[in-house]
Amino acid sequence: MPVTDYLERNAREFGSDIALVEVNPEQRGVKRGTWKEYELTEATNAPHYRKEITWAVFNEKANRFANCLLDHGVGKGSKVGILMMNCLEWLPVYFGALKSGAVAVPLNFRYTAEEIRYCCCLADVDVLVFGPEFIGRLEEIVDNMGREIQMLYCGPVPCPTFAFDYAALTSDYSSENPNIPLTDDEDGVIYFSSGTTGFPKAILHRHRSLMHAAAVEQKHHGQTRDDVFLLIPPLYHTGAKMHWMGSLISGSRAVILKGTKPKYILNAVSAEGCTIVWLLVPWAQDILTALESGELSLADYKLDQWRLMHIGAQPVPQSLIKKWKEYFPHHLYDTNYGLSESIGPGCVHLGVENIHKVGAIGVPGYGWEIKIVDGADAAITAPRTVGELCIKGPGVMKCYYNNPEATAESLRDGWLYSGDMAEYDEDGFIWLVDRKKDVVISGGENIYPVEIENFMSAHPDIQDVAVIGLPDARLGEIAAAIVELKPGHECTEEAISEFCMELPRYKRPRKIILAAVPRNATGKIEKPKLREMYGASNLVEAQNMA
Repeated sequence: MPVTDYLERNAREFGSDIALVEVNPEQRGVKRGTWKEYELTEATNAPHYRKEITWAVFNEKANRFANCLLDHGVGKGSKVGILMMNCLEWLPVYFGALKSGAVAVPLNFRYTAEEIRYCCCLADVDVLVFGPEFIGRLEEIVDNMGREIQMLYCGPVPCPTFAFDYAALTSDYSSENPNIPLTDDEDGVIYFSSGTTGFPKAILHRHRSLMHAAAVEQKHHGQTRDDVFLLIPPLYHTGAKMHWMGSLISGSRAVILKGTKPKYILNAVSAEGCTIVWLLVPWAQDILTALESGELSLADYKLDQWRLMHIGAQPVPQSLIKKWKEYFPHHLYDTNYGLSESIGPGCVHLGVENIHKVGAIGVPGYGWEIKIVDGADAAITAPRTVGELCIKGPGVMKCYYNNPEATAESLRDGWLYSGDMAEYDEDGFIWLVDRKKDVVISGGENIYPVEIENFMSAHPDIQDVAVIGLPDARLGEIAAAIVELKPGHECTEEAISEFCMELPRYKRPRKIILAAVPRNATGKIEKPKLREMYGASNLVEAQNMA
């Protein structure tokens, strides 16, 4: 069954219950439409503005958009792009596209104008729904898109001249389900790879993937009608949306938070009664830093109902979770591993019962198969033997859209080759070692940056760290660590090098660079950018700037 059936069920059975809340901590001084201000209390600690919709309204909005699309000849075989910041309108647009039978195509809100054009052409987008933040970028390319795309503007008036107004266009359409039959094998969504290993690829998933993602999330974290999920990461990415799918199955409320500052997160958890929060490593680290420095105090918030904190999208330092449990000893914790090619998080997860194994990405998730293979594609079973992690299950992508070469390289006999290097431990838990393309080969030795990054993250002055390979005439490559210090902390390169003396000699970074560590919107370190910044020709200049 398609996930759209769950939305219909929720509207039918829980129609008057709140489905989505949008909280904007940075909205100040203006009350528009249904925005209303939190009461300023000790529990909320700051004024915020919020709006909400019920399951019935959510479903009605999706149906109106679906019927509008169908009336304009957009349905099965069509592609509907979504270029919006997180907001209440995002998910109704997404589900409206699915209900019409079209393929939904979420776009990264950080894309430049040229990247928007490229991805729309690559995915054969027919309709693009966009928010006010993107008017300028679209004006640069609207006359040179490379294909005919109908633009729909979703935002406050006035509507730009090159688009139709989304609200005005959809308001008169029926709020009844168009009842377009959908099967598990039909195309459902196109997501884009994060671009950490090159320009984005278009990842095509069937409806089966979406349904499996929802089942996996609910199975792993046991959402009930009483849970409230705090949704912070961008909805264009599989991570946040697929974790939210657990709320879709349980018919429970979700809070879309616009902002990632520690006080915003704790305010929202407190004021909205959130029970489940999915964080990225930098946000969790920021919360801990704010608590350690005294900037925030847990006593100012109502947090007893918060039962689960889980993390995904990048390796999780053991030291971070150890510190987290000192502040939040009652929290359940889970690590989630996944790829956009495997419909996001959950194909491997730690499991809340396995916190003693923090640092591992865990065991195969619900309905998934895992194997680790060597260079000859033979399965590895011996503990502590590194190979490539491969994934098989109902959530594996159909293909890289319009890219048969890349598809053939990544999909073999039903297995998705992840490009991630991993190993089993003696208990059968999987440990992520590094990206295959990020391995540093120094003097013939393979160095896995994630191992060094996890070790260095335990340093009390380090906020974030990224290890990359730099060219070296003698060794081929050397490991270099870009180190971002905690706010207000001081530390020298020499002191950090001394800290690394506990590592085996060949793993010790040969260069320490004190500078910011860039991460993308899903929390992944942007290593191609770092290699460009700190390559041999730029290293001296970059160090001088730092």
